[in-house]
This record gives sequence, C-alpha cells and structure tokens, in this order.
Amino acid sequence: MRRIAGTARLTCAVVVVGALLAGCGLLGDAKNDKGTVSGMDMQGAAERADGMFYSTVEEIKPEIEWVHYTTTTGKCDVTRYWTVMTVVSEQRRGNFLGLVERFWKASDYRIDMVNPSKDLPTIIATSPDGFGVQVKFGYKGQAFFEVTSPCVEKSKVAGPKRAANGRAYEGEIPTPNVRSAFWSAVTPVPDPAPSP
Repeated sequence: MRRIAGTARLTCAVVVVGALLAGCGLLGDAKNDKGTVSGMDMQGAAERADGMFYSTVEEIKPEIEWVHYTTTTGKCDVTRYWTVMTVVSEQRRGNFLGLVERFWKASDYRIDMVNPSKDLPTIIATSPDGFGVQVKFGYKGQAFFEVTSPCVEKSKVAGPKRAANGRAYEGEIPTPNVRSAFWSAVTPVPDPAPSP
C-alpha cells in the first residue's frame, strides 16, 4: 500500500513540475496568454513560410520552375501555396519526393505522413517551430507545396517578395507547362552529378 501511495505522490509531483515548466515557456514553443506564438504576426509567419518553401526548392536538382498560387488566412494562421510548373513524370516523382523528404529531415522537420500512392503521392511534415508543410502530386502529376503557420498574432499579410521563376498564364489556374529533360523523362535519364 505504501508503495502505491509513494508512486502516486511521485506521479503528481512530476505532473505539477511539468505543468509549471510548460506554463513558464520552458517546454515547447513560446506562446503567450492568447495561445499564439510570441513575437510573430501573420506577416512574419508568411515570410517564414516563404523561406521554408524557397529553401526546399533550392535543394531540388535539376532546378524546377514554380509560381506563387495563393495565400489564405484563418483566425490566427496563414497558409501560402505554390504550384510547380515543371512537368514531373510518373517515373521521376519518387526521386522528386525523396529530395524533398531528405532536406526536410536534415532540417529537423518531423515527417508526419508519407503517402506512397502511385498517382497522388504526398509528404506532410512539421518544422521545429510548428509550421505544417506538405508537398503533394495532383492530377496528371502536377506538384503543389503548402506551408501553414501555427497560431500567430493577427495582422495584414502582403504578397510574397520573391518573383516566381516559372511561367503562368495570366488569369488562369496554373498548369504544368515547362518540360525538363530530367524531370519530364519517361525513359531512364542518368541522375545529375552531385554538386561538388
């Protein structure tokens, strides 16, 4: 009986200490009393999302072309979307996703889900600072990226500062229109040489 009572007291003490540390911001991400990430507003979150996307696509070799798609805001979060304009063949989608997943893992992102579907493969991950990020393939192999912030302070959100490197048709939904000897190949093409 004493052993059970001692275990119960120890468990209660651990729970209380954990709650105190979490409340002081010593565990997890620092949130204020409104439940939002301290020191970041929606504009800052949008810029962080942009940076996450740019650093990811810079790791994809050979280079792909992409365009900004849209930005949405919720009650306390912001989501940026991008569309890949380079045609990625079915045979190259695994290679493409492998490059993205390796970079995210190297950046300490937690891989939450990998859907290895032949037609619509997807990778969903979470960055160390709580941003949700995903890459997915849609109809006929068009790739899309999406980054969603955690809850942040409400603010206005400006469009992305960096110009897209891909071509889109004014006023139309972006569809892949760039052919690449590597990414669009349906027959085996040697992998590019690693960078020195």
